[in-house]
Amino acid sequence: MECSSLIRATYALTMSPVAMSLEELIPSNHMKSHIYAILIRTGLVISTLFVALTIPFFGLVLSLVGSLLTMLVTLILPCLCFLCILRRKVTRLQVALCVIIIMVGVVSAVIGSFKAISEIIENLRRDKSP
Repeated sequence: MECSSLIRATYALTMSPVAMSLEELIPSNHMKSHIYAILIRTGLVISTLFVALTIPFFGLVLSLVGSLLTMLVTLILPCLCFLCILRRKVTRLQVALCVIIIMVGVVSAVIGSFKAISEIIENLRRDKSP
């Protein structure tokens, strides 16, 4: 899959739950709901565009947040919750696998955060140089 199509799919997947939540607040008149849905989704795209254009290094800030939160939500927290909920019922193999997964998540979060922060600093230095 091409990178640009991956970005478009990620944006749509991210914004779809937000749009659906806002659309649920609208009374269910069939014709009006389609018009409101189009207006809501258009407003979300325009507001995202405005934020992306006004905040410098928006992509890099998203990379930083994403590297921290994605690893936390997908790797670290599920394993910690599994170990906390099942405490005495887990086997040593399960504990070992969870610890390995948590370590991979922490290392990935640190590397991703370091990379994003270093790119932000590099771009700030480049903008300040004459």
